[in-house]
Amino acid sequence: MPKQINKNGKIELLAPAGNFEKLEIAIHYGADAVYLAGKDFSLRNFSDNFTLKELSEAVRFAKKVGVKVYLACNIFSRNSEQEAIKDYLKSISEIAPDAIIISDPGILLEAKNILPDMPVHLSTQANTTSYKAALFWKNMGVTRINTARELSLKEIKEIGSLSDIEIEVFVHGAMCISYSGRCLLSNFMENRDSNHGMCCHPCRFSYAVVEQTRPGEYMPIEEDSRGTYIFNSKDLCMIGHIPEMIDAGISSLKIEGRMKGINYLASTVKVYREAIDSWYESQADYKVQDEWVEELGRISNRGYCTGFYFGDMKETIPNYLEIKPATRRTFIGKVIGYESGNIAITEVRNKLFVNDRVDILGIKGPARRDTIRGIKDTQEQQVDFAQPGSIVKILFDNKCEKNDLIRKIDK
Repeated sequence: MPKQINKNGKIELLAPAGNFEKLEIAIHYGADAVYLAGKDFSLRNFSDNFTLKELSEAVRFAKKVGVKVYLACNIFSRNSEQEAIKDYLKSISEIAPDAIIISDPGILLEAKNILPDMPVHLSTQANTTSYKAALFWKNMGVTRINTARELSLKEIKEIGSLSDIEIEVFVHGAMCISYSGRCLLSNFMENRDSNHGMCCHPCRFSYAVVEQTRPGEYMPIEEDSRGTYIFNSKDLCMIGHIPEMIDAGISSLKIEGRMKGINYLASTVKVYREAIDSWYESQADYKVQDEWVEELGRISNRGYCTGFYFGDMKETIPNYLEIKPATRRTFIGKVIGYESGNIAITEVRNKLFVNDRVDILGIKGPARRDTIRGIKDTQEQQVDFAQPGSIVKILFDNKCEKNDLIRKIDK
């Protein structure tokens, strides 16, 4: 039987929260749990992340609405960091997240000593590829494992059934081209330690070959109008396979992207929330909705694939094509409040104009088409447009809710 993990007896939907705004957006669109990090000791140091005070506030905010918080401390540590990590773990005990995410056995050892009652989730960085490895980690006190990226769904199901431990897997987002994220390209090319959260993503760079006696002559290995992308993996998208993932006994479906914007986060959380709920409401009538696929196609991506889940090697071929949605959506604002008469108090992110055709991404159903009928500035003066960074009142045909996103429909 599938392990059901959230408060409603469903598979858990786990979303990234790179800062407090992203935390609010993830919760607004239906995440059961979020993963986040402090300013140090996680693998996304270039995300905004949280101070210790902010972590405490974030945990209180999430728990108030019944959302779990998992704190990443998943670097591979060095000798010089041991005392600092010990102090950090002591601070975490007062913040009390629902679990801590770890990769390094040394940090796990320290965590079990300082935080004996806190659940430990093992990061995908730890490369768990077999049920024997899962049993080892279970004996070390780990309660959940995010399995290695290169496993098939069949292998993941076997690990869960033979080790009887919670299994978490990625359901959507970017995939590292290296073995479960253990990569040193960034170290060599930019002196930025990928396993300390400072990866410069060199697998996304454009590359060419230079012959030794012909300096300056760049010969692309495989060329398109933008250059050559040797390592450029497609993004993972499993929206078409939610039933199979639930049937595999997985406890939690994880969305990648602590460094991505709230437009990406809102779309992915909303779509997977609706898909999961739809399956549990009626398995017999379940089918993938066109609107889910269309919505995921509107956000930035490098083309989608099912990764290694079904053993189809064509799915993991690097992507050399530019992906352009048929109809683009430019994120132009976030609703931060509302007044009667369909007026949305809006934080503007990209320039917007009166009469712009937009869609409103609410928490239920397809994005709603609407039109900007009027704009007022902070002095209640009617204006024709609003600049990024401003807060304005927008008159729509329909009502919006706080934290809904507004996106311009581009031709």
